[in-house]
Amino acid sequence: RFAAEVAFVTGNSRAVAVLKDSGEVVTWGDAERGGDSSAVADRLAAGVSSITGSALAFAVLKDAGEVVTWGAGRSGGDSSVVADCLDA
Repeated sequence: RFAAEVAFVTGNSRAVAVLKDSGEVVTWGDAERGGDSSAVADRLAAGVSSITGSALAFAVLKDAGEVVTWGAGRSGGDSSVVADCLDA
């Protein structure tokens, strides 16, 4: 059943992120490499249009133009320094 809802899958060596047709993102795997998205879960619950991953982090583009990141902070998972530029 899950596969029927999947729009895109991306991952790294220790974590996976799935973009569902509904615009929700589901993650699992190594928490430090993006497998734990609980810190941004409310922003990944709906409205995501695309997703990409790096070796240690993930980023999504939301329908409204906002960019959300998580994973290893020093490897792109912490975008707080440029947050003003990424909010829609």
